Parts: sequence; C-alpha cells; structure tokens
Amino acid sequence: MTRLLLKGVPGSPYTRKMLAVLRYRHIAYQVAVPNAPHLAHLPTPKVELQPTFYLPNAAGDIEAVTDSTPLIRRFEMDFAERAARPHDPVIAFIDSVLEDYADEWLTKAMFHYRWHFDADIRKAGNLLPRWRRLTASDEEIAGLSAAFTRRQIDRLRFVGSNPITADVIEASYRRFLSAFEAHLKTQPFLMGHRPGASDFAVYGQLSQLAHFDPTSAALALEFAPRACAWVGLVDDLSGHEPQDAHWVSRDALPPTLMQLLAEAGRTYVPVMLANARALKASSRQVQTRVDGLPWVQGTFPYQGKCLRWLREEFAALSASDQASVNRILESSGTTALVHEAL
Repeated sequence: MTRLLLKGVPGSPYTRKMLAVLRYRHIAYQVAVPNAPHLAHLPTPKVELQPTFYLPNAAGDIEAVTDSTPLIRRFEMDFAERAARPHDPVIAFIDSVLEDYADEWLTKAMFHYRWHFDADIRKAGNLLPRWRRLTASDEEIAGLSAAFTRRQIDRLRFVGSNPITADVIEASYRRFLSAFEAHLKTQPFLMGHRPGASDFAVYGQLSQLAHFDPTSAALALEFAPRACAWVGLVDDLSGHEPQDAHWVSRDALPPTLMQLLAEAGRTYVPVMLANARALKASSRQVQTRVDGLPWVQGTFPYQGKCLRWLREEFAALSASDQASVNRILESSGTTALVHEAL
C-alpha cells in the first residue's frame, strides 16, 4: 500500500489530530522531515502552517491539501476499515458539530494561552522554530523565534484573543475542562466507546492545551486530570478494536454529552453566527455578545465556510433525521447553528 505523505509539526493541534486519525484507522503514512530536499518539487499549500497532505486530484495531479475536516471525510471514502465517522447520520451530525467546536472554538483557547502569557510565549517561541530548523545555530533560532512569535501574536486578532475577549475564553476553557472530565467518567469517547472525528479534534487541541503550554496545562491538571490522561491514550489508538455497537445511540445521548453541546451553544454558536453575518455584510470586524459579555474580533472567512458545511450537512439529512437532530439541538441550546437566519 502506498503511504500517505504528511508534512506537519508536533506543535500543531491539526497535525496531531490527523496523525491520531491515521494511527487509529491503520492508514499507512510517513511524516516528511521539514525542509527535506525531496519536498522541493511538491506543490505549496495555501496555508503553510497547516498540516499538509500531498494527494492526487481528479486529474491525477498531486495537490497540497490542508483542511482536516474534509480530509477525514475523504479518508472515510478511501479507506473502509475502522471508520472515524458514526454510521447513524444523526450522530454523525452531532459529531460534526463537536468537531467544529473543537477546531474553531477550542483553538481560540489554544492560541490565547500560547501567545498571551509570558511563560507560554517563551516556551513556544523557543521550541516551535526548532521543530522546523533543529540544527540551526542559536543565533539563527533567536531570529526565527522573534519573527515567528511576532507573526503568531499578530494572528490573535483573527483567532479572537484580545483584552476584551480574554475572560470569555478563559472561563469557557475551564468550563469545557470540567464538562469533559465529567463526560469521561461515563464513557471513554465523545461518540461512545469508539472515537469519532470530534474526539480527534478535541484531542488535537488538548495535545497542546493540556500537554504543552504551561498555563493551560496547569489548569487542565487541576480541573481535568482524567482528560490529561485521555490525551496520552488517544495519541495512539491503533490497538483499540471498535465495533458498530460502540457508537452512542441517538435515543440515549448521555447528559454529559448534552452539557458539552450546551457549552458549544453558549460560546461557539454565537461567534460563528456573528462571523457569518459580518462576512455577509463585508465587515472586517465581528461584534457580538458571548455569555453576556462583549466579543470583538476580526472576521474569519474560513469559519464562514465551516458554518456553511454544517448547514449543508444538516440540509442533506432526511426529514425524520432532521427532526431527531432538532430535538438534540433544542435540548442543548444550539438550534441557532443551523436555523437562525444570517
């Protein structure tokens, strides 16, 4: 079997997300060494800092592909065994919502803690450039670190971390940790007794928040030691043996999963909707309220695309499946995600 070629770094939650998917699904892969000469002839991705797969398009030409969510769905079609997407379309949609919550909301906490606090900035600025240039001199690393740190701090305006939103992000992270810790007392994964795409998305963010960045890792150990242990387990689930009966049932969603959906409705949903409205109005700024507090950030076109994907997935469901999803969304306060007019 031809191995998939992936270029990424350990400090990227999306690289870690995709590596965990590949290990779990027994998909053969190789990770390209940064700056390896044989990569020179390969196409350049639109976003350099994202993990990149080099895959054939419909014409057979190799493309640089970076979006983790479409990649997981592509691999579901290309590889039959050990699916990472629930077979029940209702549960698959809930899995999509929680995956996007992790990718697009928890990542705000990841960026905030990494580039807001001095100890975290020092660690990330010192280590992340070395993953790309391990043998560079200390002088070279110092220059790379300064430039990389400035670039990442400048990107906070798109992620949404700023003095206005800091308290919202930090309170949401602590609530998530407590809710996820409670959930892991009832079942080992979000999607039941086998992992879904949402599990790998949460794992990707927590691989940084709970295992790398010192301020957020200390909070994780305080509020969610079980979740800290979970990250280490999900890193390699190649030995986990999934069964169809292991998926959570649409008729028996645990209260702890509903609490996590409610947290998404409290934070992620209003920001996604406000961002979509700002994009529609050609505004460069998102303004809304989250949990009763003001939220201001730059508009983020990619998150507009994410919301569209979710709404398209919902629209493709049968009428009976939509009704089931609606009952779950109403119970968790997330109905606006697919029904509120933009």
